[in-house]
Amino acid sequence: MIEDLRSFTSPGERRNIEFKKALSARYHLKMDRKKGLISQMKYRMERGNGRAVYLLGVEDSGEPVGLPADKLDESVEVLRTLSSEIGAVVEEVNLHEGTEGMVAEVIISRKTKTAREHLLVGVAGHVDHGKSTLLGTLTTGTPDDGSGKTRIFLDVQKHEIERGLSADLSFAIYGFRNGSVMRLKNPLDRKEKSRLMDEADRVISFVDTVGHEPWLRTTIRGIVGQRLDYGLLTVAADEGPTHITREHLGIMIAMELPVIVVLTKCDMATDENRRSVREKISELLKLVGRIPFHVKSRDAAAGIAGKMNQHIVPIIETSSVTGEGLEILDELFLNLRVRRDVNGDEEPFLMYIDKIYTIRGVGTVVSGTIQQGLVRKGDTLLLGPLKTGKFREVTVKSIEMHHYRIGCAEPGHIVGISISGASPDEIERGMILAHPDYDPEAVREFEAEVAILVHPTTIKAGYESVTHIETIAETTVLEPLDSDFMSAGDRGRVRMRFKYRPHHVREGQKIIFREGRSKGIGSVTRILG
Repeated sequence: MIEDLRSFTSPGERRNIEFKKALSARYHLKMDRKKGLISQMKYRMERGNGRAVYLLGVEDSGEPVGLPADKLDESVEVLRTLSSEIGAVVEEVNLHEGTEGMVAEVIISRKTKTAREHLLVGVAGHVDHGKSTLLGTLTTGTPDDGSGKTRIFLDVQKHEIERGLSADLSFAIYGFRNGSVMRLKNPLDRKEKSRLMDEADRVISFVDTVGHEPWLRTTIRGIVGQRLDYGLLTVAADEGPTHITREHLGIMIAMELPVIVVLTKCDMATDENRRSVREKISELLKLVGRIPFHVKSRDAAAGIAGKMNQHIVPIIETSSVTGEGLEILDELFLNLRVRRDVNGDEEPFLMYIDKIYTIRGVGTVVSGTIQQGLVRKGDTLLLGPLKTGKFREVTVKSIEMHHYRIGCAEPGHIVGISISGASPDEIERGMILAHPDYDPEAVREFEAEVAILVHPTTIKAGYESVTHIETIAETTVLEPLDSDFMSAGDRGRVRMRFKYRPHHVREGQKIIFREGRSKGIGSVTRILG
């Protein structure tokens, strides 16, 4: 909302800001005039990245004279009619005192398309097995030069570009409209991303994780904390599966994700290499109870997409240099079903925070994947738990998805939410934003059913490890409940307590805990307080 109207209008119209003295249904909705106003509105929204601000009752000079109530109401209704013509909506109307009447600040934004399908895919694999390059080529249609040229679209930090190694989670999108693929000429162009988000009826969002072993914790965060629909595991055809491949596959299976295996760098491998790597992958999948299925055509991809579950794993051969297999991936992503609960938007809003930013002119922004419920601009939410175990009220100022300003976001959306009421130094990864009706509680201790996958000795009461739940990565102290100790291969109940601060957890959530090379998986079964 504008704080000082005259200061705001004095610079004149600019970017996405339009002044109108008054709008009349009889005159401004006539065909010729209407077309001109619609073109003008599209221009302002393009300049505003999907958002336009109209000031009604303001002269072209910027003088805020105002309008009587009846004319102001009619002018707002004209804007509602015009915005509906371009698939937009009047999101907010704020009134200000003018010199001779009231001025209306009307905010128009592109409407969130509830009919749009949104698929979320986590991508993992060993370092230098071509994850980022594959995504850069798939989402742009630009062939790689054999040296990772297209990975620059995802590795945007200077040290990532120089070393050719991803060091944090990154995100990529492409989409479909009426069954035809929509790619981005330049994924770093925010306007182009916004246009795709506006026009696509099916959007595929990729979470690109980290393949380098020292950053395994970040990979776990990308797979555990993002509410994924599917996991995509890359394996280089000239090298084959590695211990990191097995590690990443294990994390996806622990999270009960359907898995897609993509052989990359097929241009660098002989037919014999490919066959050998496919056999090794098939053996690995069978060991963990999965059924490998070699997909060789678009028709096969469309067929297997409808049968995808936690047991069937398609294997697709690709090359980012020659473009081999990319059309097969397109067909698969076009036909895969969204797995998340269709009724999730009817529950109170909940999002685990993954990143915290301070953006000039915007303020505090937190990002994450929405677990359940809807969030709208202006909502009052609870942030926490703080170190005291309390939750604080904050207000949603704006919402963006892939740099696309939206008025409402739903389950599965990866969003950045600008909030007021808390400073960045009070917020930590693993906290939640929740609607007050969700009634969140701070938890220090809980019970879980776990399986010990790897451990060199025995686990006794007092064992400490880093436990991952959603975006939480916190040291916990573990105590076996069914026996005095646990070893590799054992399953049983344990009590776990957060060592440093409380978090919000709930029954049924999947957990992964690690300490050195030791690893266990499980799920929360009971909240103790």
